[in-house]
Amino acid sequence: MKKLSIIAVVILATAWIIPNTCEAKVKRDPGGLPAFAVGCCWGIRVGTEWNEGADLHWREWLRIVPYVNIVIAIWDGIDASSGITAHDWAERNAANWY
Repeated sequence: MKKLSIIAVVILATAWIIPNTCEAKVKRDPGGLPAFAVGCCWGIRVGTEWNEGADLHWREWLRIVPYVNIVIAIWDGIDASSGITAHDWAERNAANWY
């Protein structure tokens, strides 16, 4: 029960710090420490898109939470196997992620 409470607190804290990404792409200077951290944690594709002003999707934020990342990885795999494209995903969610 104690572990479940800690996991719940981590998930709520992560959800609290995730920025609201309903707006269009933000203007930010490319490079720097934030781009370094994003590139290290999520890879070159996400790091370069961060430099272009794209934000991280909430499912990408949850990839840094232990044990939850496994569920998110399986969920992403199921979505990818269904044939969804990046353009479909952008139309369905918002263009600021792509």
